[in-house]
Amino acid sequence: MIAELRPSCAPIWTAQLKTLKGEPTTLAAYKGKALMLVNVASKCGNTPQYATLEALQKKYEAKGFTVIGFPCNQFHGQEPGTAEEIQSFSSTNYGVTFPLYEKIEVKGPDRHPLYGELTLVPDDDAEAGEVRWNFEKFLVSPNGDVVGRYRSDVEPDDSELIATITNWLPS
Repeated sequence: MIAELRPSCAPIWTAQLKTLKGEPTTLAAYKGKALMLVNVASKCGNTPQYATLEALQKKYEAKGFTVIGFPCNQFHGQEPGTAEEIQSFSSTNYGVTFPLYEKIEVKGPDRHPLYGELTLVPDDDAEAGEVRWNFEKFLVSPNGDVVGRYRSDVEPDDSELIATITNWLPS
């Protein structure tokens, strides 16, 4: 599914974020790369998607692709861990090497501004709005367009999702 293209939006690159270590940053360093932004959780039925996300990272990173994880504890408290616990869990259990950022809110009135922008994009059912569950995936083109939205039940190795990734690889 390729979502209706939204023009490049400054919030994608300039939204104030923090790394998992608490250091202030933005996504500006990723300009020119295709990205998959995912809200992640360690105690969810979808947590095994970490392994497939890491496989995508390894397969496509040399071609200008990066997965970026945003831990979120808004769905039945399924990400209760500290930053250190999240990093240890994801790397020890799933070999995660892609960047993880500080825990954020992805829905509701305190939703992070980055997710405020992402959730304007409709999914394949033409529904925009709130993130419904952990492991919802947003694809961002190298110039910052949000080009795809995949709900949690879409596995990271879904053929349509892979086609969208490969379509937007910069090299």
